Amino acid sequence: MKKNRFHVILIKPSKYADDGYVIRWWRAVVTSNSLACLVSLTEDVRKRKLLGEDVELVTHIYDETVQRIPVQKLCRKIMRAGERGIVSLAGVQSNQFPRALDLAAQFKRGGLPVMIGGFHVSGITAMLPEKIGELTEAAKGITLVAGEVEEHWHEILKDAYENRFKGFYNFLAAKPELRGVPGPLMNRANLKYFINTHSSFDAGRGCPFRCSFCTIINVQGNTMRPRSADDIERLIRENHKQGITHFFITDDNFARNKEWEAIADRLIRLKEKEGFRCSLMLQTDTMAHKIPGFIEKMTRAGCRRVFIGMESVNPENLDACGKRQNKLDEYRRMLQAWRNHGALTCAGYIIGFPGDTHETVMRDIEFLKREIPLDLAEFFILTPLPGSEDHQKMTRAGVPMDRDLNRYDADHVVMNHPRMSRTEWERTYQDAWKSFYSREHCLTLLKRRYGPRQRLVFSSLVWFRSAFFLTGVHPLLSGYFRIKNRKDRRPGMPLEPIPVYYTKCLVEFFKYSLGMIGMIWKLWRLVREARKPEYADYQDVAIRPETNSPLSSKQAA
Repeated sequence: MKKNRFHVILIKPSKYADDGYVIRWWRAVVTSNSLACLVSLTEDVRKRKLLGEDVELVTHIYDETVQRIPVQKLCRKIMRAGERGIVSLAGVQSNQFPRALDLAAQFKRGGLPVMIGGFHVSGITAMLPEKIGELTEAAKGITLVAGEVEEHWHEILKDAYENRFKGFYNFLAAKPELRGVPGPLMNRANLKYFINTHSSFDAGRGCPFRCSFCTIINVQGNTMRPRSADDIERLIRENHKQGITHFFITDDNFARNKEWEAIADRLIRLKEKEGFRCSLMLQTDTMAHKIPGFIEKMTRAGCRRVFIGMESVNPENLDACGKRQNKLDEYRRMLQAWRNHGALTCAGYIIGFPGDTHETVMRDIEFLKREIPLDLAEFFILTPLPGSEDHQKMTRAGVPMDRDLNRYDADHVVMNHPRMSRTEWERTYQDAWKSFYSREHCLTLLKRRYGPRQRLVFSSLVWFRSAFFLTGVHPLLSGYFRIKNRKDRRPGMPLEPIPVYYTKCLVEFFKYSLGMIGMIWKLWRLVREARKPEYADYQDVAIRPETNSPLSSKQAA
């Protein structure tokens, strides 16, 4: 019996750069967990034949940060064969929403229905329900999906297959149980575009804290919903078969996952009893070191990098954003604990709190460099992201904010500041990066990691410095060797003449290549300097015993 072919096109959209071209790389760094989740859920629908015995489900997977989406080719191929399909734009954040709408319009013109899900749609629906009408109007006939779809994905696909596709699906009210649900999984063919061929997975969702700038808690909730240790073991084994051994655990705060210890024990067993290679990067809060055995077990399980939501070293700023769980007098103790177990630490640091000025921020950055034993820092501009409490309050109060969602990436100023002009705010943000990743401080960071972890610091510095200094893109959005397409430019911006476009591309390629070579050479010279025997027992103020490092009375308060 001939089966009816139904195509499911899963796409993680990118965003537009300031030059109007889609941000795309030869190789990128961070994979999309949302895309991986939908890949697994779609495969589950296919295996279980949930659309019917006579339906052959065909899946197409694209991440626009590393792949050009062949819109016309896909539409022509499906239409000419007399087949049907559905396009799902997955995990769309606010800064990706304009690009997602443009991609959706192209597919619509090609005859395929489209849906958009992710944190922008979910955040607006959760926090500003009175704006849903504006959201659907902007979508212009594109289906919007709010909330998590684990329990409903087969229903959505069935609606699309049976031509009963709705204009809006809202699953925010019921948070799905994740135990036993197919976990995020990508095949190696799709991961070949990423450095280290690493994959990502969420071991749980939600966060118990109530930071005012956060969207996670308003979309995924304040209650932690974990996957089981069995689920994670299954994921690791499936990835290991494909030679994938590097993993990013995307939980907003893995330390508060109720199953963290069972998961850690399972990973330890896989490593020590069965010889599995497993390198982990995870996100956690500043108080995780107080959980008995957490750091010890996670580093033993393979944690090599940890991202910590530090946000500031200024107590007034922490209080302003509801980050009261962060205690400055615990920072050193916490970071030293990770350091003592061999893990690299990276802190998120926000610039633009109400009390900030250029002078106070740069003073605090100097304190951060001198007194806090960090390996890396990621700086962000305080941004009222749709879905956050900050955005909700400002919208309802009528506070002016930029209307261009493409700028809502925490790398652009989108509102006014009470003590700084926009230009000064942007300069402060730029100067924070320049100060922390100056030649002198890079040498300090390398000297602090005398030994095997120095190589990891070096590669991280290449990543962060190349992103900021050579491409002007935040490291989380960055990659290596930007690839442009002349026609993939934001609507409203002119199509550049062929000679002008290719001349610019050639100049950018040589500038980037020479810049990268020069930067790597300079960093390698710093590595050689840091490897001198006299630095084997190096200790600056930040990594000396805690009793020898006085905090100022203001910052310790």
